[in-house]
This record gives sequence, structure tokens and C-alpha cells, in this order.
Amino acid sequence: QVQLVESGGGLVQPGGSLRLSCAASGSILSINIMGWYRQAPGKERELVASISISSRTNYADSVKGRFTISRDNAENTVYLQMNSLKVEDTAVYYCNAQGVSILRSYFDIWGQGTLVTVSS
Repeated sequence: QVQLVESGGGLVQPGGSLRLSCAASGSILSINIMGWYRQAPGKERELVASISISSRTNYADSVKGRFTISRDNAENTVYLQMNSLKVEDTAVYYCNAQGVSILRSYFDIWGQGTLVTVSS
């Protein structure tokens, strides 16, 4: 079993910053892709940013220049540094991990979600 535990959400004013963390644990052999998605009320879940095991990154246009994704492969942890937050960044943020377990089975799992609210 592989699990993801997220932390770092909360309430912040427009222009502020937050850092999200997501730690993977369990029977992990390797994690190829780690990413952050978000879902705002009444909207579909969308990709925010992803990072490969070789640290290749991908960002949604709406967050480029404001958000930075990074990972610690030794700790199986991914981070999302969010700066210059806007009201429209308000959403539940979900961590995702795709990899291979020690039993050589593929996994594609989600965290429980953490709420980010940007409001004055």
C-alpha cells in the first residue's frame, strides 16, 4: 500500500504565500511523477504543476512565475511553493503520485486534499 499525506493549506490574503507538502509512504520502489492538482467549487479538477523523477517540471499557464514545484526523492516528498496568491487560486489542492511499488505493480494515487483559501 502507498499513501499520500498532504499539509500546508489554509487561509491567506491576496498577494500572500503558502507552501504545500505531500509525503508518500508505504511499499514504494520509485515515484516517476508527482504533481499537484486543484479543484475549485463548481469546476473540474485541473493540473497545477508536476515534476518528474529527473526534476522536469510542468506548470499550468495560470500559475507560471508564481508557483514552484520541487521534490525530495530521498524522502518521497513533493512541495508546492505558492507566491503572489490570487483569489482565483482558492481551491482544494490534491497531491498525485505515479510510480511502482516494491511488488513491481504500478500505482497512481491521490492525497485527501488540502483547502487553500485566498481572501481578504
